[in-house]
Amino acid sequence: MDQLTNQIVNRALSRRGFLAGAGVATAATLTGCGGSTTTTPTQPTTPPATALTDVDVINFALNLEYLEAEFYLRAVTGQGVPTADGGAGSNVNISFTGPVAGFSSANAFYQQIAVEFAQQELQHIRTLRAALTAAGATPISSPALDYTTGFTGLATAAGLTGFNPFASMLNYFSAALGFEDNGVEAYTGAAALLTNTQNLNVAAGIQAAEAYHSASLRTLIVATGDSTVIGNYNKLIAARGTLGGSTETQVSIGGAGKASVIVQADPNTSVGYARSVDNVLHIAYGATGAGLSKGGFFPAGLNGNIKTTAS
Repeated sequence: MDQLTNQIVNRALSRRGFLAGAGVATAATLTGCGGSTTTTPTQPTTPPATALTDVDVINFALNLEYLEAEFYLRAVTGQGVPTADGGAGSNVNISFTGPVAGFSSANAFYQQIAVEFAQQELQHIRTLRAALTAAGATPISSPALDYTTGFTGLATAAGLTGFNPFASMLNYFSAALGFEDNGVEAYTGAAALLTNTQNLNVAAGIQAAEAYHSASLRTLIVATGDSTVIGNYNKLIAARGTLGGSTETQVSIGGAGKASVIVQADPNTSVGYARSVDNVLHIAYGATGAGLSKGGFFPAGLNGNIKTTAS
């Protein structure tokens, strides 16, 4: 199974001229992850909080990359992240066996998007894992993942009845866009937590790829002109914003409910939105409130030191 996944990825790399070792080469520049821990003043009855290191932040990002890579790889190949890359193996609850409905008969452009994104998300995992290893840190393995419960909860929050992200390619891309937007905003928010300039550069490079993914999917969805697809997308993104404590403003193009903006940015500044670690955890767990450590897409919680909501 892992061999088939790697063959798909390697073919995508070959077609686009990527170097198979790009992740490792990039990772060599990601140094100084260790950091030190300090305490932050809190209320007397609350234990002091430990400052986050670059290792903590990068491992946190790795959780999100596993979530994205599994989603794309399973739609393309029916298999997930290889075990050699820390994949979750059978510890994934997903409501289809893959490839996703319509993939084999989809037009070449849709297929190229799914295959290329699957390859790139897997490379993000390899880049971050190799970077952590080179810095003397231990990269996390994939946590348990639950797409069925995660999307059911998100669809419920969005007021969508019977929405199945795996029922069609357009439903699938609408759901994938939520992961991409979340990734862009998570990396933006994490920028203030990274203390090493080289770490920040690598994170910014991955964020750029996620932003390209997001804009590509957003354009594809708007270009369909399908009011149902676009309406579902807008409801999903609004629910994600509510869970994540976002101030995102949805701007319609061509009339309310028919389309949304291509570039998800503050309308007053054209600067992309940022999400704090806490915001991202609420979206991942599909709920609000302090003290949450599992749920939604992560039934046993995230791996690493960043796993519990603070507010």
